Amino acid sequence: MAKGLSLFERRRQRVRTALRAKGNHRPRLSVHRSGQHIYAQVIDDAQGRTVASASTLEKAVKDKSGATVTAAAETGKRLAERASAAGITKVVFDRGGFLFHGRVKALADAAREGGLEF
Repeated sequence: MAKGLSLFERRRQRVRTALRAKGNHRPRLSVHRSGQHIYAQVIDDAQGRTVASASTLEKAVKDKSGATVTAAAETGKRLAERASAAGITKVVFDRGGFLFHGRVKALADAAREGGLEF
């Protein structure tokens, strides 16, 4: 690995490499977590386009949501609905460099309940 990379960046590279090896050309459910919001999108890497996305920044939920586990779960449900409307049921979960804990886990569990398989 390149010298000078932070632990987060190394973990992100390791996760992405593992996804490419095991992905079987499925769309990728990518998650980004910031201090105030959480963002998720289903990306078709073969075509290079975003199929569905959801975040806590959307107008319908912006006033009542934020950096909470419940807001992340609502975001996961909305993403699963939009992905299934686009005809996607199986994805590969890309947590980036974020640990599978807290808001990231809540989003993933809600997306599974919404019908996405990963």
